[in-house]
Amino acid sequence: MADVSSPDIKDAYEKVRNDKDDTTWLLLDFEGDKSDKLALTETGTGGLDELKTKFQDQRASFAYIRVKYSNDAESVREKFALITWIGPEVKVMRKAKLSVQSADVKKVLAAYSIDVAASSQDDLAEEPIVKRLRQAGGASYDRA
Repeated sequence: MADVSSPDIKDAYEKVRNDKDDTTWLLLDFEGDKSDKLALTETGTGGLDELKTKFQDQRASFAYIRVKYSNDAESVREKFALITWIGPEVKVMRKAKLSVQSADVKKVLAAYSIDVAASSQDDLAEEPIVKRLRQAGGASYDRA
């Protein structure tokens, strides 16, 4: 089980959810290699491009992000995504525990449209994520 009890996590989550706040993402990391306690590592205002630079190859992390996109000139939408990052150098035991631990994270970071599993920067390309958000939001004008 993952310990996501830190009040900092809930506070950051509320800031990302609040459209009057500039915070667009939060990043959670385990406190140590063998720890099951998650801590708020950082928050930011720079969107997905900024968040992508924070993931490390030797870490397993969780991120929550507000993504703004438009379907046409008249509509702008904001949706939320939960990102589970498993860096290519993450130890086997950490990887094995992540499926159970992610369930605990999802109880705290509960309101999101899509869940993104990522293990490389390519998995975090903005276009496919926005496409999935459009489809999840029911306002997808894409034919494919």
